[in-house]
Amino acid sequence: MSDGTEDVVGVLTEQIEARFSMTMDELKAAVAAAPAANREATDIVKWHGLFVESQAALVRAEDALLAALETQPSEVDDPTMDLAQRVNAAVGARDGRAMVVRWLLDPAAPGKQDLTTQRLPRFSHGARKGPAVQTSAPTRPATTPTPVRGGLR
Repeated sequence: MSDGTEDVVGVLTEQIEARFSMTMDELKAAVAAAPAANREATDIVKWHGLFVESQAALVRAEDALLAALETQPSEVDDPTMDLAQRVNAAVGARDGRAMVVRWLLDPAAPGKQDLTTQRLPRFSHGARKGPAVQTSAPTRPATTPTPVRGGLR
């Protein structure tokens, strides 16, 4: 029942291996040994693992749906419709995780620019020295008694 996107696992794995010049197993071992050494590699290994898990979940859901459909008469019952919805959810999870892996692999992807360097010019000339909004409760000015007819108030 696969829609041909199962090949995406192989394609993305090949792209990761080419990017880091090592097999996926070697990359996983390197990340496990020193997860803080390369944040990008750590993120890619994590999301690739989630992607592969979601592909396996999709295959299981598709197999369960096919087995249920083979036993159905002309109309589909509610439990089989639930299986179909599980397949749809599994496709969504798998596709979403594939998108994250693609985004992590693309150095020019939107949102990957260093936001601090983009924002620095805005603050460099004549930047204010304090917060833009008052952060403490306002103090009440000292009041002097107001003279009133017949005495002070």
